[in-house]
Amino acid sequence: MKRLFPILAIAFVMAFGSVSASTNMNTSSVITTIVNPVQDDAASADAESLGFHQELKKRFIEGGPGFMGIVLLCLILGLAIAIERIIFLNLSTTNSKKLTEDVESALASGGLDAAKEVCRNTKGPIASIFYQGLDRANEDLDSAEKAVVAYGGVQMGQLEKNVSWISLFIALAPMLGFMGTVIGMIQAFDKIEAAGDMQPSLVAGGIKVALLTTVFGLVVAIILQVFYNYIISKIDSIVNDMEDASISLMDILVKNKK
Repeated sequence: MKRLFPILAIAFVMAFGSVSASTNMNTSSVITTIVNPVQDDAASADAESLGFHQELKKRFIEGGPGFMGIVLLCLILGLAIAIERIIFLNLSTTNSKKLTEDVESALASGGLDAAKEVCRNTKGPIASIFYQGLDRANEDLDSAEKAVVAYGGVQMGQLEKNVSWISLFIALAPMLGFMGTVIGMIQAFDKIEAAGDMQPSLVAGGIKVALLTTVFGLVVAIILQVFYNYIISKIDSIVNDMEDASISLMDILVKNKK
């Protein structure tokens, strides 16, 4: 009887140990089953990301460094000009309503000098137009109006500076792509002529390489077109504010002349 208790105790410990071991094995297998798909998904995502860049590089090299490099240069120059214009236009944006109110109050309290000082301390084309109109307000209203109109044209030219280059790159990129396609097709037919046989691999390979330049040129044109339309809309908005503010300035000058 005394020996029975140690035997039962040993059996209990062994049974508990085996259950614990099996439980740990099952838990580890479950954790491994859960973790492995996550790791597989992360690895596949990395592979897809790496594959995209490698594929892009491969297609660029297949298209030929000559025409593809020129089209890429069009994209770089076009984006550089577009970013510069966007920054300039955002800095040229002025709260025309607030500026008009400040000029009117300064003109009523301190005269032309105070109003011109307000314009001098404000950035943007609208403030410059106001300053030119106020600078000739002592002569007569016709001189002030002519100064406003003339300087408005100058400021509009500053807003549209270099925008024509973006439109040039938009037109040039697809044309270079089409030229690369034509030259690639000619080279493909030269290979067929040299081989003396109409092999599908020669035709398919030549056409694929030729069409890559067209695709790249169209992609560049689409990207630059989006930036171009944004810049044009921004210029139109600033020009409309300039025209409204100029009319308000002339009304203020007429009121102060009476």
